Amino acid sequence: MTDDPDKQIKELWDDGLADDEIFCIGKIVAHWGAIEHEIFYQTLSTYVGKSGADAELPKAMNNLRFSAVLKLWEERVVKKAEGSRRAVLEEQKRKIESYQDSRNALVHGMWDWKRDQPDVVTTTRVKKKQIITTSFNEGDLYHFYTELAQINLLIRYPGGLQEAFEEQASNGLYINEAELRRLSRKSKHS
Repeated sequence: MTDDPDKQIKELWDDGLADDEIFCIGKIVAHWGAIEHEIFYQTLSTYVGKSGADAELPKAMNNLRFSAVLKLWEERVVKKAEGSRRAVLEEQKRKIESYQDSRNALVHGMWDWKRDQPDVVTTTRVKKKQIITTSFNEGDLYHFYTELAQINLLIRYPGGLQEAFEEQASNGLYINEAELRRLSRKSKHS
């Protein structure tokens, strides 16, 4: 045995989640955070003048309730977009709203699973004195993760992948920034 607490054997509780479930949950949390970040900054940019001076911001921009920022985003960004770009952003807002309960279940719920239903994980939470149970069947977490990844792309690039490639190519040689980050981390840890 060693005196170094980081090298001591620790007793750990097993949450029962499979690696693919943990992967998807992590991706869902990361993508949701990225969605909130992008919507916040797109909305914030509508308040900042060309001089860079900050205008007086509404209370919703304290970012305590994402739904309030989302409403401002709709008013200040989505409704000002034109044509197909507006339609794409409106659809992404609708999707975000439709996924909010599932996100809250994942982030604020207590996880459980049953031995006789190995392909189902369930979360339970309390909201306004009501017990809310949400089940995620096999494939649900992966579907949720990929939906959020697509929303993330389309709120940034309502013109789709082509628009994303064009913007990145206009900055010079194209390399996927996410892949560049992974490569940088890999070389640092090698």
